[in-house]
Amino acid sequence: MLATRLGAALVLGACTMAAHAAPRTPVQDSEVIERLQLRPGDATARELSALRAAVASQPNNPEPAVALAQRYFALAAERGDPRYVGYADALVNRFATQMNAPLLMVRGMVRQYRHGFAEALADFEAALKLDADLAGAHAWRAAIYLVQANYGAAAQECTALQRLQRPVLHGGCAGLTQAYTGQLGAAYKTLQLALASAQDEDQRLWLHTRLGEVAGWQGQTNLAEQHYRQALALGVDDGYLLAAWTDFLLDAGRPEQVIQQLAQWESNDGLLLRLAEAETLLKLPAAAAHTQTLADRFAAAKLRGDTTHQAEKARFYLRLRKDAKEALRLANENYAVQKEPRDARIVLESALADRNPAAAAAVLEWLRTSGFEGTVLRALAQQLQPQQTSTAGGGK
Repeated sequence: MLATRLGAALVLGACTMAAHAAPRTPVQDSEVIERLQLRPGDATARELSALRAAVASQPNNPEPAVALAQRYFALAAERGDPRYVGYADALVNRFATQMNAPLLMVRGMVRQYRHGFAEALADFEAALKLDADLAGAHAWRAAIYLVQANYGAAAQECTALQRLQRPVLHGGCAGLTQAYTGQLGAAYKTLQLALASAQDEDQRLWLHTRLGEVAGWQGQTNLAEQHYRQALALGVDDGYLLAAWTDFLLDAGRPEQVIQQLAQWESNDGLLLRLAEAETLLKLPAAAAHTQTLADRFAAAKLRGDTTHQAEKARFYLRLRKDAKEALRLANENYAVQKEPRDARIVLESALADRNPAAAAAVLEWLRTSGFEGTVLRALAQQLQPQQTSTAGGGK
């Protein structure tokens, strides 16, 4: 399940691709937000119905509440719908005065989803004080530390997962730590070993996705595509996979395939962004409407005080609005919170477009100190050098 694998932490913590609606807690338990039809053969609806029934029959028992909350998180990752995180939050809040370790972990998940990383880490620490063997809490902490580029702390969590004899979680944790610290070759091998131990579809999907990313960072595009296609072949909805795969297609100059892949995902902001980019590249009429929809959603998020999607917003301004200066401001705002390769890339691209190399200083320093070997980021950094020289010589 999502809450017990490192991939979920990365999916939900770093690059959540939310739909337009923000998470909201119902005012009363009796408030009906939405009724979903239970269709014959709809396994997810049946599973949710059973989990909700278990909660209703044991309202004071945290165990079924945690199981339902974790399933909601899985759905948030699969569909990019933040309403499910709101549902999980409401479940956890019922037990606010009697938090056990699993409840603390779920509350930490909710908080990290909203980029409350310090509060989330506090919850995971409290959970581990109650249950030092709670592997999910270690995995979530590792994911946050990786997002914050605190690789030493992440490595300690990987060691904890190894001690707990969780080979898939440990392999995922260690593989990503290696990938972000200048060891892409070793990272690929570590993730492959974890894949060999993976027993369920969620784990295999996540590991193929991350192997695709690592291969892509190495410039091995054929190998990357193989991994993405193996992940897609599992037939499991996953917003992170679709984002990574369609980014790969955009980089490869294949926007037609992006449109085919994302035609039914307009409700997900991150995926709609990629769809609009593809439509813009192909000069399709739908591009204008989708670009305006994104603008409206970002404006609504701003009114709510929601700043969790600054990376997507920066990309929107750079690639669709052609406003490099605003894109650079947003990209650096995001980079102050999240420091994964995709966050670094939008800073570099925006700085290049704005001819403002000084504004990419933090990312250039991260590349130097981390040793990250991604070919695209290294190339972008190299392209900034002439601008740096020009600036030093009296240019802009």
